[in-house]
Amino acid sequence: MRVFVDPERLVLGSLILRGDEHHYLSRVRRARPGDVIELVDGAGNRARAVIEAITTDATTLRVETPETIPALPPFVRALVPLIKGDRMDTCIEKLVEVGVDAIVVWPAARSVVRLHDDRRDARIAKLQAAAQAAARQCGRAQVPQVTATIDLGAALAGLPETIGLVCDPLAETTIGDALQRAACAILDVTIASGPEGGLAPDELHRLAAFSGIGLGPRILRAETAPVIAVALVRAATRS
Repeated sequence: MRVFVDPERLVLGSLILRGDEHHYLSRVRRARPGDVIELVDGAGNRARAVIEAITTDATTLRVETPETIPALPPFVRALVPLIKGDRMDTCIEKLVEVGVDAIVVWPAARSVVRLHDDRRDARIAKLQAAAQAAARQCGRAQVPQVTATIDLGAALAGLPETIGLVCDPLAETTIGDALQRAACAILDVTIASGPEGGLAPDELHRLAAFSGIGLGPRILRAETAPVIAVALVRAATRS
């Protein structure tokens, strides 16, 4: 059993959980006093804890000394266009499972859906919650941060030194080949992908410095391509 807590609460000693995490332990997992759980803070730290008591509105834990779990290099971020409906949530969940470190959502010119300003914060919060749930399910101590930008240019503007890859169904270069050709150490990788209608000419121009990479002989859906690309990067770097 794994529970997420705020970093400042992940300390040696006694901890009382209420709200959703208490409900998860007492109602969903039907935990009992004496059960051992894992606490994580989403930033790479974890601690073993033992349940001391469970009441109707709180769970009391005895927390052991926390430890830090180092993230495996390279740092992998995905620039994902807005995708319609639940497919966006599915994409986020699967990206977390295969090992993405950060997700940047951007409104591609050919995206069917738009993220309006008055709903932006609520939508991103929902996607962040999906990322946390996926991290719990797959056993990750780090929860990737989900952010949104106004366009692709804004997403690219804040990037550190990175190896840029863009999913292109016409490209013959594989991810393994692209990484082998990199002139620098593979410490940071950025993967950009497009919507169902593909990337617009202006977007392709902005991504001119990225290496086009193919993901096989078939055209993948918008929610599938970035997941496959991240999984292949992890496989190629054995991380």
